[in-house]
Amino acid sequence: MEMAKHSAEVVVAGLKKILISEKDGLDQEVQGKVEKLIAELQGTRPPPPPCDPDAQRIEDGFDFFKKNIYDQHPDYFRELAEGQHPRFLVFSCSDSRVSPSVVLNFKPGEAFSGRNIANMVPQFDQLRHTEIGSVIEYAVKALEVKNILVMGHSRCGGIERLMKLPDESVTYDFIDQWVQIGLPAKLKVLAVANDLTFEEQCRLCEKVSVKNSMANLLTYPFVRNAVVSGTLTLRGGYYDFVNGTFEQWKMCTEPMPPMPMPF
Repeated sequence: MEMAKHSAEVVVAGLKKILISEKDGLDQEVQGKVEKLIAELQGTRPPPPPCDPDAQRIEDGFDFFKKNIYDQHPDYFRELAEGQHPRFLVFSCSDSRVSPSVVLNFKPGEAFSGRNIANMVPQFDQLRHTEIGSVIEYAVKALEVKNILVMGHSRCGGIERLMKLPDESVTYDFIDQWVQIGLPAKLKVLAVANDLTFEEQCRLCEKVSVKNSMANLLTYPFVRNAVVSGTLTLRGGYYDFVNGTFEQWKMCTEPMPPMPMPF
């Protein structure tokens, strides 16, 4: 035992000399292997690499999905691999508390989605907000969804910012411009509920803004034509995560002649 210990000490001493004398000549991988060998001969282990809890959370989340959902439904996911046929396009807020797939229990492939600050839909404009327009266009024209749902929610920071404008105490490069899509909703709230507290006005605006976005959807010719023909329904929803409630409504439109496509 003593002889083996002595031999290990001799090897360790030799390896350390190599590290010192050839440090600049050894690449990082070889140097790491030598240090690991020294640690093993000395009966110690190198400290584990620093933990990345966020990376681990992502890994654990996928592992759970893979084992409990993906692997449990191979036929369903094999069918999804061939194409998607969602019945819904859902516009919801980017708020981390408001995931439509969780709140409404949508399965993969059931809902096409677009998320943004305050779940707003701008009016049709081929030069601005094309990322929103492309989501709507693909969902309606390519996927032929049967429903578009705009889902608002309680304590929405985007709506609160809209109601505070103009506010120079804090500046945002993008948010203040974006939430102005909801200005018609804000003006309506101020006109009918000016006697309410600011918090109550925000809660009301969260719902009125949904209706404003539903009206904006009709400015998209392909949406309007699909609604008029009866192949598409526009729906509004409101998720109150404070009280754990959800309400929904749909837009009722009178028959209208199809709007010609712009050239």
